[in-house]
Amino acid sequence: MDKEQAMKEFKKYEQMRMEMYEFLESFIPKDKNGALDFSKAKDIPAKEIYDRWFKLDYQARKIRGIAINCLGLKGE
Repeated sequence: MDKEQAMKEFKKYEQMRMEMYEFLESFIPKDKNGALDFSKAKDIPAKEIYDRWFKLDYQARKIRGIAINCLGLKGE
């Protein structure tokens, strides 16, 4: 994989990560310090959170593979 393709995958991961935080923050308000206030959280749709997590995890595993290949390491 060339550098341009690798960067595209890294950027995709970062975008998905930001979307996950935005999704969570739409159900969990922040307190005055900017931390998530779970005591005021709304119910989160379990299926949707799972679907988003699965996609984010898949992308993270792709990036792990790219890093391992670029560094010439063996996967564990």
